[in-house]
Amino acid sequence: GVGLALCRRLLEEDGRIHLCIACRNAQKSEATRDLLLAAHPTAQVSAVEVDLGNLASVLRAARELRCRFQRLDFVYLNAGIMPNPHVNIKALWHGLLTGKLLHVLTTAEGIMTQTDRLNGDGLQEVFATNLFGHFILIRQLESLLCGNEKPSRLIWTSSSNARESAFSLSDYQHAKGQESYSSSKYATDLTSVVLNSKYNKQGLYSSVVCPGLVMSNMTYGILPVFLWKLLMPIMWLIRFFAKTYTLTPYNGAEAHVWLFKQKPEYLDALVKYHSCTSGLGRSYVEPRKMDADQETAEKFYQKLLELEKQTLERYSDLLD
Repeated sequence: GVGLALCRRLLEEDGRIHLCIACRNAQKSEATRDLLLAAHPTAQVSAVEVDLGNLASVLRAARELRCRFQRLDFVYLNAGIMPNPHVNIKALWHGLLTGKLLHVLTTAEGIMTQTDRLNGDGLQEVFATNLFGHFILIRQLESLLCGNEKPSRLIWTSSSNARESAFSLSDYQHAKGQESYSSSKYATDLTSVVLNSKYNKQGLYSSVVCPGLVMSNMTYGILPVFLWKLLMPIMWLIRFFAKTYTLTPYNGAEAHVWLFKQKPEYLDALVKYHSCTSGLGRSYVEPRKMDADQETAEKFYQKLLELEKQTLERYSDLLD
């Protein structure tokens, strides 16, 4: 997926970096490391095991990272899940009849639903994995991210599916809805906005990217593989009209890599950076204003802090 493509592209940009990859299981982590070292034999590539949907795992990983590193220059917050996706064919057909098909195809608005569940920590699984686990990780790594000689960067993978209409402050874990993925990605946008207001003076900057529509394990879970194969020629044609149809993980990582080369002080905290690909295959980055306001972001941040306090009380043995 985008994570592996990003690692490859970062090493192509600068072979001197120390790249630490985070995976849910050790075997996958080792296989990924071997792939990267096969192409870049002299690279420094290490790994840490972490399941962002499990708070104990997040706390153990953070403790390990604090022991191994004195600072972190970049943290790419890319982990995400979309369990049990369902496609609403009726909504797709309605989009065609109302002339909004291109909008529906590029945002999945109204056509994608998920069935969420509680995880072992008593949190909604999508919210926990896509946002809260990352938030706890950042909070636990503050000593490595703040007060360094050079700015440190957080780069979140959001989505064009991040919509305010799917998010509610009164149900920010999205326990009552069917668009948990969209809600979690909008929550991601809000979190990035508020983290800038809280941490920029300490040298920590946050940005949000959208990789576009990428064919990855997550995407293949939406429809049977044979249907995707039938649809691929059509999707290549759609790219002439929908530039966010990046399709390949390499193209999807374009905005992630572009941000690696930018000075964070000059970036707009209210902009999401979209990976785009032209009909002829040229990759580029398009900045777009996010539909997120500072007041809502502040209120959501307070709720995250409250939830952090509640959930971490049971993990005192994993806290310094």
